[in-house]
Amino acid sequence: MTNFARNLAAPFLALAMSSVASFSVAQAAELRFNNPLPETRPETREMMKFAEDVAKNSNGALTVKLFNSGALGIKDADILRTLPKGAVDMSLVWANYVGRDAPALAVVLIQGSIGSIEELQKALPVVQDIYAAEFKEWGITAAGYLAIPMLEASVFCRDQPIRTLADLKGKKLRVWAKDQIASFGRLGIAAQIVPQADMYLAMKTGVVDCAVYPALYAHTVNMHEVAKYGAYLYPMAAGPYVLGIGTDKWNKLSEAEKAALRKAGDDTWARTNEYSEDHKKELAAREELKKKGVSWLGDFPEEDRKLFLSAVSEVWAEMAKEAGGKAPEYRERVLKALGR
Repeated sequence: MTNFARNLAAPFLALAMSSVASFSVAQAAELRFNNPLPETRPETREMMKFAEDVAKNSNGALTVKLFNSGALGIKDADILRTLPKGAVDMSLVWANYVGRDAPALAVVLIQGSIGSIEELQKALPVVQDIYAAEFKEWGITAAGYLAIPMLEASVFCRDQPIRTLADLKGKKLRVWAKDQIASFGRLGIAAQIVPQADMYLAMKTGVVDCAVYPALYAHTVNMHEVAKYGAYLYPMAAGPYVLGIGTDKWNKLSEAEKAALRKAGDDTWARTNEYSEDHKKELAAREELKKKGVSWLGDFPEEDRKLFLSAVSEVWAEMAKEAGGKAPEYRERVLKALGR
């Protein structure tokens, strides 16, 4: 080729190579992932690992971009409406938050309905089957699950050392779910839902006197700055988070991309569905709180804890009946798995 021909061809060759590169970039798919939890939560670290795994599994052809702390402005209660419509590609979804639109989902398990790790492990396969079927009807595919630790819910109070149900009467108590309001209400204790993002200010300004919260996560919300006292009340087993993706979006992915997501989801479940160290972590968290100035009062009396769990059992049956649809059937399936 003459110098003239080479000089003439060079711009066209550069343009062609640029076009190929642009095409390759365009082919890489990015999934926008709504994470309502703050970066300090361990679940967020798991989602970061999930995103890394998706990229690795797909050789970079599929990526997940996390938007933490609800940065996209999507409310937890609205996720069944927004995710299928493509407002976001994926989201971390907790069934207890979607009771307005899917009452049956919110009562598959309620706070305090499971009392041990052994019971939780029996219930989880049934719960996952129920979740997968229910979310599918809403146009959401479960690409995976993230297990929640076997938490221990405690009562943190601003100014008074409260460690009995009797002492809680007359106090303004923060909770995060409708079933908690019903369970405490049955015992004559007024509770109100305050979102996690608003809890610190509510405690600091006296909107509430006390808050139910797991000591394990108390450091993520600086509980030690607004509560002087803490005491353990009940075990808190919960259904897993769903790694949800809009079914329309899922169907548009290639089989290789779906496999990359499934593998990352399976690995997330394998990492998190393990509970042997949960109580040790809980005890360590309490010690850290004490170092930061929280007076740890120990446990609520055994009689009080039994009374609360008895109220939970009654409320679970009532809420399932009230929710209607398949809710009573779901409750019976879980109870059967528990051998009750």
